[in-house]
Amino acid sequence: MKATKEKILSMYKQMFLIRNYEDKIYFMFLEGIMPGTIHQCQGQEACAVGMLFDLSKDDYMTSTHRPAGHCLAKGVSLDSMMAEMFAKSTGCCKGKGGAMHTGDISVGALPAIAITAGGMPVAVGVGLSCKMRKTDNVVVCFLGDGASNEGAFHESMNAASIWNLPVIFVCENNLYGASTHITQVIKIENIADRAAGYGMPGEVVDGNDVLKVNDAATRAIVRARNGEGPTFLELKTYRRRGHSRNDSCGYRDKGEEKEWLEKDPLTICKNYILKNNLGTVEEIDSLEKEVLKSIEAAVEYAKSSPSPAPEEALNNVFY
Repeated sequence: MKATKEKILSMYKQMFLIRNYEDKIYFMFLEGIMPGTIHQCQGQEACAVGMLFDLSKDDYMTSTHRPAGHCLAKGVSLDSMMAEMFAKSTGCCKGKGGAMHTGDISVGALPAIAITAGGMPVAVGVGLSCKMRKTDNVVVCFLGDGASNEGAFHESMNAASIWNLPVIFVCENNLYGASTHITQVIKIENIADRAAGYGMPGEVVDGNDVLKVNDAATRAIVRARNGEGPTFLELKTYRRRGHSRNDSCGYRDKGEEKEWLEKDPLTICKNYILKNNLGTVEEIDSLEKEVLKSIEAAVEYAKSSPSPAPEEALNNVFY
């Protein structure tokens, strides 16, 4: 798949934003500046950007306990994301969500559900709503490899298939469910093989190559919009940091780790841009500086934002 200069530079910029947003969060967390906990997505940027780049504001997305990349790629504002990390009232979820529950329904990003496979039934419900309202909107449902062994996975895949819903299931297979390697819990080589059991296409994609992800996404989106039903995409990727917080990844094989960390999505994309004369080193440097400046501005915005008042505790809460 070939991309225009404008598109590939925009995709690189989004990936660079996600990587550096997450790195900034990581260091602020270690310094004790930021409250709460973190589950980060460094290394999985191409999955989020490639899948979501061509969606409209009116299309939908459900996420996982690593939602930052998904949310930023879907259009949740950087300022509101950062404010949410500081539990401020200007946060995208009014300071009630934290790192594992970001989102903004105004841009089609349903606030993330941190329960493993928890977003899948919700995605099916949203897809059913789209079909009943006769819109051409689609739903991208992110899940991890660990979710593929949950009951909600099978129920959701089956329901989406028999009802022919416009849902694209996107499994970010980073090889680990917390510290458990996928080979210890799944006998088959590819999770995508399970799609056949529900009568939907399943495809394995290089999740670290944003153009390959975007190509698969484009085909799945066309199928969904045309009423041809759900698709299952397995994006092979790797997280560059631990499962959460201070996880040092001591359980990972060092050879495996070295091999995957060398396949950096940002490096792959940058090399493609330069090799195909779609941008210069100076242009890339300029957009990187712009992104870094916006992240620092978002931190200041978050720090200066008000904390929620006690009486806001029950606002926007269904009970």
